[in-house]
Amino acid sequence: MSSEGRRPRGRPPSDSPRDGSSSDGRRPSEEDPESRARALVLRMLTHSPRTRAQLERSLRDRGFDEDVIVSVLGEFGEAGLVDDAAFSQAWVSSRHHGRKLSRRALAQELRTRGVEEDTVQEAVGGLSDQDEEEAARDLARRRLAASRGKNKEIRIRRTLSALARRGYSSGLSYRIVREELEREGVEADLYDPDT
Repeated sequence: MSSEGRRPRGRPPSDSPRDGSSSDGRRPSEEDPESRARALVLRMLTHSPRTRAQLERSLRDRGFDEDVIVSVLGEFGEAGLVDDAAFSQAWVSSRHHGRKLSRRALAQELRTRGVEEDTVQEAVGGLSDQDEEEAARDLARRRLAASRGKNKEIRIRRTLSALARRGYSSGLSYRIVREELEREGVEADLYDPDT
């Protein structure tokens, strides 16, 4: 291409408007509310997955009318881009395996994101007692390994605290910490105070 046909970098072609308006001459602020809402939802979903309730809240906070919100989120739902069940399944899988969160903690996180209770229960119901115990045991092993050489009581307290923060019951936590310490050859008279 000759230098005559080139346009300077970063500049719009000469036939496009330079004032930020669209090809039909309207500025983005003059677009219809549904177009603005669609663009906002697309930007939000591009950044990270969101629940329907999170998207509704964002649109409401930005002053969109309820009928616009329902219409736009309905379109995204029909297209499969807003699906709380799929979001919840992916969230549970990721957070359980990555952060070793219990079913109780995962359910609470989903509820705070506005997921309906039936969907929450279905998502966390996919984790078995064995899945939960394995995750708790893996977390306990890592915490105990990181604290080797420290006082036994400190190791126990820190490990139990880590399990509690991730939502595991005290009964499961005490049993696993006791078993893991015994596996190391450390005597552990550890009994759940709630029993």
